[in-house]
Amino acid sequence: IRKYCGINPIRLQINGQETLSNTNGLDFKKFLKYIYKHFEVDYPKYFKMDGLSKLGFLSIEVLLRNESIIHKYPTEKTGLILTNASSSLEVDEKHFNTIMDRKNYFPSPSNFVYTLPNIMAGEAAIRHGMKGENTVLISESFDPDLITNACSEAFSSGLINCCICGWVEHYANNYESLLFIVEEEDDNIESKHSGEDVIFESSNLLKIYKQHTQWKN
Repeated sequence: IRKYCGINPIRLQINGQETLSNTNGLDFKKFLKYIYKHFEVDYPKYFKMDGLSKLGFLSIEVLLRNESIIHKYPTEKTGLILTNASSSLEVDEKHFNTIMDRKNYFPSPSNFVYTLPNIMAGEAAIRHGMKGENTVLISESFDPDLITNACSEAFSSGLINCCICGWVEHYANNYESLLFIVEEEDDNIESKHSGEDVIFESSNLLKIYKQHTQWKN
């Protein structure tokens, strides 16, 4: 694991260290806007995205800041494997409300385009030019086995040399993300956390996730 980043309702963390705190208790939209401005992101299309895509986009934006992996590997060898629980349910419901009454039928293209969770991954792939393995998998909760198995399969089959992977969940004002940059083992690179190498395995992902979600307890 080269680096990891997470966003939840009370803070943004990078490699386990709090970088931004939601001390004013901002709601989902306002906290993400605060993050967007703090990191001086300049991407007008962001404001047209649904909530899930915004959370995934910003999480990846912060994760890749000051990182060279996009240029280090061929674009087709950089993958994006994400997981979440609610899929695109929030936008699905908005879209359904516009088509449920045949006498008052007014579907919105701006909603319909986000009725797949894969759009979240697509937005980030377009932004950063990632053309490798790209998928979103659904699980009831953060599942380190699912993440490591999916990524390991992509690595072992030669599809990718580097992967951004993890968890991006959003429904209403309930949200959290935890993403990792994972690279093939390189004896010349030491990825450090608390003075020890961070190996990409389920137990380490779970340990990091528990630390990231201590606010829930």
